[in-house]
Amino acid sequence: MPDLFDQSAEAPRPLADRLRPRTLAEVIGQQQVLGPEAPLGIMLASGSLSSLILWGPPGVGKTTIARLLADETDLEFVQISAIFTGVADLKKVFETARQRRRAGMGTLLFVDEIHRFNKAQQDGFLPHMEDGTILLVGATTENPSFELNAALLSRSQVLVLERLGEADLEKLLARAETEIGRALPLDPDARSALRDMADGDGRALLNLVEQVAAWKTGAPLDREALSARLMRRAAKYDKSGEEHYNLISALHKSVRGSDPDAALYWFARMLAGGEDPRFLARRITRMAVEDIGLADPQAQTHCLDAWQVYERLGSPEGELALAQALVYLALAPKSNATYVAYKGAVALARKTGSAMPPKHILNAPTGMMKDQGYGAGYAYDHDAEDGFSGQNYFPDGVPRPDLYQPVERGFERELKKRLDYFAKLRAKRGA
Repeated sequence: MPDLFDQSAEAPRPLADRLRPRTLAEVIGQQQVLGPEAPLGIMLASGSLSSLILWGPPGVGKTTIARLLADETDLEFVQISAIFTGVADLKKVFETARQRRRAGMGTLLFVDEIHRFNKAQQDGFLPHMEDGTILLVGATTENPSFELNAALLSRSQVLVLERLGEADLEKLLARAETEIGRALPLDPDARSALRDMADGDGRALLNLVEQVAAWKTGAPLDREALSARLMRRAAKYDKSGEEHYNLISALHKSVRGSDPDAALYWFARMLAGGEDPRFLARRITRMAVEDIGLADPQAQTHCLDAWQVYERLGSPEGELALAQALVYLALAPKSNATYVAYKGAVALARKTGSAMPPKHILNAPTGMMKDQGYGAGYAYDHDAEDGFSGQNYFPDGVPRPDLYQPVERGFERELKKRLDYFAKLRAKRGA
């Protein structure tokens, strides 16, 4: 019976490990960081490498770049993960680095998932960075400005790594085929589909390549056959993290920019990532209030109707009603006049504090209030010429502001005419 734990039968190395670049020049993509005129290129050329935070999605080379930086600068490469490292472990790492420094050697400490350390733990790196015990290279998939403390950021340079593009993925695919010694059994359309499944993640692409390379097939597979054999990777989307806010921002700005196609795209991206359609219904209605306003009074009604349709139909049929509302909003005339006017009113209310309304517009239900002038001189607008008295409704001593300024678009054109009409009557009556 064969020994299942025979140490002499070493398992083959994963393709991602076999294709790991041996020099920075072999790294695919990230020229915005590694190029001759890019930050790392300049640092290495001048011999002035500083502590770094590498921020980017999974599978774009953060660990590889850190390891190669250590090779390029003759520093000892030490890797830890914030998920598995505690305070005691960190103390040992720092002490070993200190001993190494006394022996004339430097340490590049690579901290994966550095955002997992709390603020106090992050502070623990500072003295060792400042005295040169370590050169810190942290890797994170989260926005450093949210997840890392200011002191750590001030001592590091943040470099943004990008998801791999089509050309980068194809170059990696060609390297993989050279390594395995044969072309993948895919037609051009299926090859494109394989790159799509990787979603900009080089490590994920190589894992998919290993699966495809193991298949025994006759004719090259087409897109449909490939999709049937491989489960498509879920799009990267954190419903409670930065990606959530990035995509809702993209959706909102696409509507504001009158681009229905972009709005539908971001809407579909969020749904594909598992976003709650009710959250989207609420935000779509907010867009109608903030960005269309009274330029199209029907926009808000369309959104509320779409929301109600979704509640009646549920998913997936109800999403179509929300998509329809999005298209309507994107093509509607835009105005944020009410939004701006409301913010101005809030600011004015804070500034004027508890200023009383003018007495002529206050009710006087008691004799004492009448004696104090409450309601005296009030003009009933329905009895005035044109149904407009032109009285002052602001507190005494508060100059009349122009808060609501409608635009010359959509229905607000009509509202502007009315506003101008009342302004002329007010001026005529000396109000």
